[in-house]
This record gives sequence, structure tokens and C-alpha cells, in this order.
Amino acid sequence: MKKFRKIVMIFILLIMYIYIVAIQSIPNNIVIFEGEKINLKTILGLNINLIEKGEVIETLSNSQTKTINNVGKKTVKLSLFQNIFLKDINIDVLPKTKVIPVGGIAGIKLYTSGVLVVGMSEIQGIDNKKYKPYASSGIEEGDTIISINSKKVETTEDLVKQVNESAGNELEIEYIHGDQTTECSIKPVQTSKSEYKLGLWVRDSAAGVGTVTFYEPSTKSFGALGHGITDIDTEKLIDIASGEFVTTKILNVVKGESGNPGKIQGTVDNQKNIGIISKNTKFGIYGKVDNITNLNINTNKEMEVALREEIKTGKATIMCTLENGKIDEYEVEIEKVYRDNNYDNKSMLIKVTDERLLEKTGGIIQGMSGAPLIQNGKFCGAITHVLVNHPNEGYAVFGDIMIKQMKAVE
Repeated sequence: MKKFRKIVMIFILLIMYIYIVAIQSIPNNIVIFEGEKINLKTILGLNINLIEKGEVIETLSNSQTKTINNVGKKTVKLSLFQNIFLKDINIDVLPKTKVIPVGGIAGIKLYTSGVLVVGMSEIQGIDNKKYKPYASSGIEEGDTIISINSKKVETTEDLVKQVNESAGNELEIEYIHGDQTTECSIKPVQTSKSEYKLGLWVRDSAAGVGTVTFYEPSTKSFGALGHGITDIDTEKLIDIASGEFVTTKILNVVKGESGNPGKIQGTVDNQKNIGIISKNTKFGIYGKVDNITNLNINTNKEMEVALREEIKTGKATIMCTLENGKIDEYEVEIEKVYRDNNYDNKSMLIKVTDERLLEKTGGIIQGMSGAPLIQNGKFCGAITHVLVNHPNEGYAVFGDIMIKQMKAVE
């Protein structure tokens, strides 16, 4: 009997766990386009109640979908067996958007909020002894130092100056670890007559080249890359304070091959300003265009953003730049569409079929991230990744995700 009760208890706990996971997996805030379907995956007993003027107008259950055609903010209620209220879900329905696909390459300069810790090393003091002053501080690679002794740290020069002025006295350091801001104390080690060190390697900026995906004329906003910029050492998304978008000069195009991705090499030095980068997200970088003449766009190419239900497997094109001042369009094949994917930037599997592009690049290469994807006269998304062992194939992110990210930035 005791064994049976134990089995029943385990079964009940398992059922409770399944429901808790299902409830937590449903987001509190959702952004969709006018005409897009709400598709919230539920399990038996979980109901989504559509509310209008305080009244339930429709109930969705067991992964049913509903097309929303009215623009604006709406609230739906999640309940268990219609009787137990669980939480409100806020839905922001955006109007259908038109953008101008760009496909031009540009330079990217990012400046971090604070200084990013990218490494740690043992240091030799003026007494020739070895020290690790950071050892018990709790600071790790990928953390961001934002202040020392309550003074803001914005650049590596700020940090070096404050450490050298410490004269070896213990420093109170404020830093960000994950989503938490915390503090610690570190006593710098004297390494020469006027120099003190913490044993930390830090960085306050990053630069590179990538492809501008689209320009949205009504807000003068742009989106690019389709993926976030991560630090090369920590492999974490860079938390930026500001950024610049500038013209770039292509120096070389390295053709990709199996196991060795190619790349577009360019310079961001002494180039003209395009705009300001305001956000670095896992779905791309976004900001405002200040000098549209430096963006090199074709205003006649304005088109609607495709809903993901409109994207089909089959022929499509991408726009990209391989020669200075020249944007070309190339044929690709959409091999798979992952319509339910809202979690990463691998929304579609793409194959390059255009012989011209294969001859020049071998397929998808670094620097082409952000190349706009177009099908049936609509903007569908942007190239984000290459399959290293199959450089003619890669992934693209949905255009609707990029637009929603842009709207969240505005």
C-alpha cells in the first residue's frame, strides 16, 4: 500500500511539474503583426481567453490558433479549466510594415557600457613574486566593470587611471555578472614604481563589418546582421552603451570552403557616418540613420514584410555587396521553414544556388550576415549563419522577428 501511495504521489508531482513548465513557457508579452496568428502551445486544461471590453469573446485551447486583424494592445487571460486564473498575456498587434531591403556592407563600431572582462592572468609584482589579486573577488570572464570606488568606469583608460592612482590601496569594484549588479574588493599589485595592476584583461569596444538588412523610412530606423555581436573571447553578447554605423571599404573577399568559412575583409577607419547603433540583440543590431546618402539604398524597392505563413520553401533571392559600391541580387533556395521558432535566429534553412555567388564566395561567408532575403516581392528575413562543412548552406532569421526587435528599440 505504501509503495502504491508513493507511486501516486510521484505521478501527481510529475503532472504538476508538466503544468508548471507549460505555464512558464507561455510568455507574458507577445508582439505580432496585423493578420498574424496567435499560436500559444497549451496542454489539456489550459485555456487562452480572448478578452474584449471585459468580456470573453473566444476561448482557445490545445494549441488552437487565432488570427488577429485589429492593430493595438490587447490582453488575453490564461486559465486552468476555465476556473482558475493564472496570468494575463499582453499582446501588441503591430500594423503591417514596409521596409527597403538594403544589402549594402557597412562598418560597425560598438562601445560597451563599462569595460568587459575578457581574461585573467597571474602578474609579477615589483617584489618578483606572483600574484592573482582577483582570485577571491568573484569576478569572471564576461563580467562588466562599471565603477571603481563609486566613480564610473567607461573606458579601459578610466580603469587603468583609477588603479594606478590607488597606490596599492584596496578598491571597491562594482560589476555586472549576468543580470545582477554586485560588488567586490580587490587590492592592486604594484608592478613598477608608478604602475599597479589587477590581473584583469578588459575591453571597451569592438569593430567589424556586416550587411545592412533593411531601412524603415517612416522612423528612419535600420536593422542589420540578423544576429548579435558577441565578444570574441567570452562568446557573450556585448552589452553596448552606444555604437556607430559607418561606410566601409572592401579590401578583400576570401572564398569559403568546407571546414573553413570565407569572409569579407574591410576597413572602418576614416569612413563616413551612416547612423547610430542603439541596441545589440541576438536577432541583430538596430538604430537610426543620420545620413541616408551614405547608406546607398534604392527607394523604389520598398516592400511589405512577409508574415511567416506567407514564406514557402522554394526559390528566393538575397541582396549583398562583394564589390565597393555595388549591391547585387542572387538566387537561393529556401529548403526549410521553422514557423514556430521564436527563440533563436535559425528560422529558415537556406541554400545558395546562384552560380555567380558560388564562384565568388563558395556560398555564405562572414560579412554576409544580414543579407536581406526576398520572396514573391516581400521581405522575408536575413542570412545569419553558414554551415561550416557545407558553405553553400546556412540559416536565416524571420523578417517579422527583426521588425519586432526594431519596434522594441524605438
